[in-house]
Amino acid sequence: MDPDADLASVAALMADRHRAQMLLTLLGGTPMSGSALAEAAGISRSLASAHLKKLVAGGLVRAQPSGRQQLYSIASEPVADALEVLILLAPATRIRSLGDASRARSLRWARMCYDHLAGAVGVSVTEALIGRGLIGEVEGAGPGGTGGGSPPCTGKVGGLFTLAPGGAAEFRRFGIDVDRLERRTRPLLRPCLDWSERRYHLAGSLGAALTRSMLERRWITSREASRIVTVTEAGEAGLRDWPGVDLAQLGSAA
Repeated sequence: MDPDADLASVAALMADRHRAQMLLTLLGGTPMSGSALAEAAGISRSLASAHLKKLVAGGLVRAQPSGRQQLYSIASEPVADALEVLILLAPATRIRSLGDASRARSLRWARMCYDHLAGAVGVSVTEALIGRGLIGEVEGAGPGGTGGGSPPCTGKVGGLFTLAPGGAAEFRRFGIDVDRLERRTRPLLRPCLDWSERRYHLAGSLGAALTRSMLERRWITSREASRIVTVTEAGEAGLRDWPGVDLAQLGSAA
């Protein structure tokens, strides 16, 4: 038995369907109350509280006081990465209704992956940034190479993202201070393999800042207790102008 990793204890935390649903809900990146998570999991508040205590004790979820209640969130980016990897491995849930089918389509179109944009829209934005020469791909650069020194969260090890010459100035015009992001311990750019598209979307502090800017501009909106993201009319126009993503064409192709 490996003395360094008690994998079974972590797996046991995720093995309960109610706890798994709470974790998936929290992948939306928005801190949530216990009552909201109870509703999302379809269980009582008292049972949700018991499950959340286990998730907090196990280091998967963080609890923060907010007035008279606690707000819960995914404990860290590595936890979110691990959940995304498991989603890649997990079988799809059965579609039992038109509502299930609609929700599945919405998740594949645009969703939050912890604090950055994923789905068909997230992948297309990332590929547009590469096409415009704002970020580049570095093949064969393992950990410690360029692009932030961090490997992809899953998928093949080897290709990384790097900030292209002139990229910082262009992101600054979009309201993102890359110099400030580079001073943080979190990698600036990191490719994250999208479980629905099987292609990479942009993670790291730049991916999070870009998504936050889109939310502030109301290009995208998020839903309570859901990872689903909606692209607004302003967002469709904005993404068409910068970085050059035609969502109408993308939707037709999908």
